[in-house]
Amino acid sequence: MVKAGLSHLNNGANAVEIKRGIDAAIKQVTDTIRHQIKEDISSEEQLEQIATISANNDAEVGKLISTALNKVGREGVVSIEESKSGDTYLETVEGMQFDRGYKSHYFVTDNSTMSTYLENPFILIADKRFTTVKDLLPILEGVSNQNRPLLIVAEDVEGEALATLIVNKARGTIKVAAVKAPDFGDRRKLILDDLAILTGGQVFSTDKGMRLDKFSWDWFGSARSVTITKDQTTIIDGRGESESIQARIEELQQQIEKAKTPFEQEKLQERLAKFVGGVAIVHVGGNTETEIKEKKDRVEDALYATKAAIEEGIVPGGGAALIYAREAIDRSNIGAEIVWKACGKPFEQILVNAGFSPTEAQMVGLQLDLTNTWLGYNIKEEVVVNMKEAGIIDPAKVTRTALENAASVAGTILLTECVIVDSPENKKESDPMGGMGGMF
Repeated sequence: MVKAGLSHLNNGANAVEIKRGIDAAIKQVTDTIRHQIKEDISSEEQLEQIATISANNDAEVGKLISTALNKVGREGVVSIEESKSGDTYLETVEGMQFDRGYKSHYFVTDNSTMSTYLENPFILIADKRFTTVKDLLPILEGVSNQNRPLLIVAEDVEGEALATLIVNKARGTIKVAAVKAPDFGDRRKLILDDLAILTGGQVFSTDKGMRLDKFSWDWFGSARSVTITKDQTTIIDGRGESESIQARIEELQQQIEKAKTPFEQEKLQERLAKFVGGVAIVHVGGNTETEIKEKKDRVEDALYATKAAIEEGIVPGGGAALIYAREAIDRSNIGAEIVWKACGKPFEQILVNAGFSPTEAQMVGLQLDLTNTWLGYNIKEEVVVNMKEAGIIDPAKVTRTALENAASVAGTILLTECVIVDSPENKKESDPMGGMGGMF
């Protein structure tokens, strides 16, 4: 678009008129993609196909991403980390997990894994910093009589309060562990509320007039089990009421729709995932740091493409979607004509990359039946096929945003009188003799 636009400007065309024509044509194309061409994801196989294509046709990565989303749900969170074992594998976490570990290694119950395991514990969730013995004494006395473990999730536990917990655990008086609450500020309060709903408890707060010396057992949440490591806490099968959990899920879904920034949406999505499906972690391994980085990039591409397909649906791949969508363009001005030709370039370039000449690529495009928007060209078999049936599909959102972003950049450049770029310089080879000529 930039190249064609500059050519027209050199021939005396008006930059503003070209920009208007481009913008109008882009809207016509993207509206056609949204309302006439794209279809919603209808099977797990299509998810795998999208992921595989986006990972440079790596079937292993495609299967991994598809399995991850299948396990945690389409609204679940999938994170990508470097593997410590060298292998690439998927780990799913059932229940709620957050990135905070035990406050002291003295809470460890399994020295082989350096983890703490609490079965059927009471869970005290507190928006408070505990520092003294008197803060916790009534709670410890009450829980010890119940012969059940205790998990404390609080703003912090330190000083005399932490020492008291460690001593009681070491003496066997009570099986206890303390964890610092995740996140900060208002987000921490919201996560504590989520945790209370998931475990069937209440958030202890002095702002509510609550006092630990007159505590109620209704304040405590519970779960089937809790596992704590140095860095993470996983709560399995919280005992919260299903009605309360469902109400919070619906509330979070509404907030996600109204989120104003990607960051806000991401944080809400993470909270929602803890209720609807947990978290899947793709551990990416390899033999070298370079191999791991390259594979991790492909896994990220596959994940983002698959998420985009879930969000806005799929279109025929191989550049075919833009071939069909451009038929909606009113080619009555220069800008529209530029966009029409640009929409054919991805299809043609893919064929050129496969060994076709530019003329041959254009001829193949003419073979497509413009009344059937799912037809495209299978380069491997060198035949026109139904792209959906062949598994050659792209996320509609990726196709749409790629075109919109290209048009935005092109429009900006065409309306700019000059552009500052780095010019390559002819660098003289340095003299290895440091200016001493041909000295021997």
